[in-house]
Order: sequence, then structure tokens, then C-alpha cells
Amino acid sequence: FDFMFLADSAAAGVGDPDALSRSPTKANRFEPLSLISALSVMTDKLGLVSTLSTSYYEPFNVARIFASIDQLSNGRACWNVVTSDHDETGYNFNRLGLDPHAVRYERAQEFIDVVFGLWDSFERDALLLDRGEGVYYDKDKLHILNHVGKNFQVRGPLNIAPSAQGRPVIAQAGGSEAGMALAARTSEIVFSLASNIDSNRAFYQNVKGRMPAFGRNPNDMKIMPGIVINVGETETEAKAKVDFLIDNLHPDVGRLMLSEFLEADLRGVPFDQPFPMDRLPAEPKGSRKMFDQLVEFVKQGQTVGQLIRHYAERHTGNGITGTPTQIADYMEEWFETRAADGFILMFPTLPSSLDDFVKLVLPELRRRGLFREEYEGATLRDNLGLSMPPNRYAAARIAGAEHG
Repeated sequence: FDFMFLADSAAAGVGDPDALSRSPTKANRFEPLSLISALSVMTDKLGLVSTLSTSYYEPFNVARIFASIDQLSNGRACWNVVTSDHDETGYNFNRLGLDPHAVRYERAQEFIDVVFGLWDSFERDALLLDRGEGVYYDKDKLHILNHVGKNFQVRGPLNIAPSAQGRPVIAQAGGSEAGMALAARTSEIVFSLASNIDSNRAFYQNVKGRMPAFGRNPNDMKIMPGIVINVGETETEAKAKVDFLIDNLHPDVGRLMLSEFLEADLRGVPFDQPFPMDRLPAEPKGSRKMFDQLVEFVKQGQTVGQLIRHYAERHTGNGITGTPTQIADYMEEWFETRAADGFILMFPTLPSSLDDFVKLVLPELRRRGLFREEYEGATLRDNLGLSMPPNRYAAARIAGAEHG
């Protein structure tokens, strides 16, 4: 696999206490940066992707932490940029709730700009380690940022040198206009939430088509839709696995999951009744893409119970249930028709669903020449085929020499 992706929430959740007490999803989870730091010394090739919100941290902390993990892992770190999507997170950071969508994305753009500037503090050949002369680094190749903007004032420089991959990879998920603009400008992995191949192909073309305006090569972004994998040796076996999971989903937990994504209070609404349209927010604060997908089913008159099943089958992406050949066919079509560069695989149960994929689907993908036998290199950039971004100061020096 290319990487392990750790989502995160800095809140234990709000809502029905009985429903919350039935799930470990938020109430008992590791802080992801601490976890990937530990995993960095237990793995050799696997990329380590961790979520961290631009709404509740400072750029210098983020730049330093991820640069440190990138060093510890020898160039396998990736920052999944989020702006957060629930009020309860804000309550833990001296806020009255979540800031408006536009405010969060404006802050996120400046935040990332500052982090990139800090990661360029040391030029890549700045460390001399000259024992004879007693010189650790070239003082002319360590740069002060002196950023002054609307949201941040950061002097720099960052006090850690770059890793073998230059700087950590940037990942993001965002289907809104602001999210796609941010991705085109900064992201190298984009986690998409399209529910079918046609909509994801359109998303793929839209986001990559924006990149040249920012001086970026579309090949320096990998778009990866999230898919929930349910595989069995037969269709009947695969479908039985899904039915078992959904039949054992506690009604309170299902209602809570749906309430969170649709940002609506569903207490007291019977499962066999259509979803009440008047409980939907005028403007969602969280994932616009997933919200819009579910609202389409609401408009069709689906009951609360039907919506819970739909969400449980697919979660935050598309769902595929079938045999190894059927799943490989599905993935191959998305890849070959430029609807995806890869996939974020989401498994209903761990480790059993992951084991099934490795045992049943992976050999078929390799037989078709769609997946590697060995890693291409040592860093995450090597294995994803992503170029190393140039250091701004070194690039300016080269440009000056060429024109001077």
C-alpha cells in the first residue's frame, strides 16, 4: 500500500449519550500525530498520512511537527489538511462553535502558505556538517520568512532541516468551490467523495484543469476517491457480509451517524417516516459533497431508515460489493478512464475486511499489472510519483544566475 490514512476529530462528539456510548469512533482515539510518530519507527516504506486542522493550530507548530515526523520516517510523512466541520471541536479551542466556511478556507490558504514558507527555511544543501572548520550549516542558506498577513504573523526560520523527500506531502478533501480552489493551488493527494464514476471523472478534470493557473503540473496531484470494499469469493458471500453488518447496526448509532452528516436533529423521527426536509440546515458547515449526496436521497422521499442503510453501506464515499474480479473491474475502469489515480480504501471491519482484500483482490490487480510488486523508492513522493517541490530561495538564486 502507498500509505495509511488517519482521520481525526478533536472532540468526543455530541448528541444522544446512549448512541455515543455504543461507538468508539470519537470517544476513545489516539491523537494521530503521536500515533504516526510511533509508527514511523515500526515501518519502512508505508506512507503516514495524518489529519490536522488549520482552524485550531498555529502554522509554526504544524510545520515543525510534520517536518520532524518526515525526518523520523525518512521522508514518508503527509499532512491531510482540514478546516474542521463540527461545532463541538470549536468548543474545545476557546470558540463558540465553527467559523463560517469562507472564513475557514481563507485562514487555511494563508496557513498553508506560511507552512510552505517555513519548510523552505533551510535550503536542501544547507547542512555542511564540516567538523574541520566547525561549521554546521551554511548561514546563507537558512532564511527568515517574515510573513505578515491577515491571520498570521510569523518570523521564522523553522528550526529543522528538510527530509529526504524535501517536504511532507499535502493531502486534502474538499468538494466545495473553495475546497477545489485550495486543492488546485496546494494539494498533492485529493480525497474525493463522488458517488459514481461520471461525477468523479468530472471532478478529476475540474480540479486538475485548475492547476496550470497556479504554475503546477497536473501530474503532481493524485486524485483518490474513497471506496468501501466488501469482497467475498462469491456475490452471495459478499452481500451477506454487508447485510450482517447493517442488521447489527444499533438504531441509535445509525440515527446519530445520519444526524452528524446532515447536521439535523433526528430525535423522535420514526425510521419508517420520510426524512423531514425542514430539519436540514440552510447551509451545511461540514462536508458539502457528502451532504449534497444525501440530500438527493432525502428529496426522493427516502425514509430515515433507508438513508441510514445508504450511509452505512457507503460511508464517506462509494461502495462496491462483489467478487474479486468484479471489484478489480470496477477499480480498473475508474483508473483507465481517468476518474481516479488511485483509491482510499475504507474497510467495514478491521482487520478482517483488509485481510480479505489483500488475499482476494490484490492478486487480481497484480495479475492485470495494475499494482506494484515492490515499492518504487524509499519516500512517499517516490512511491506516488510526485516531484519534489523546489526550494523557493534556491530557485530564485538559479533564476537570478540565469538572467544575470
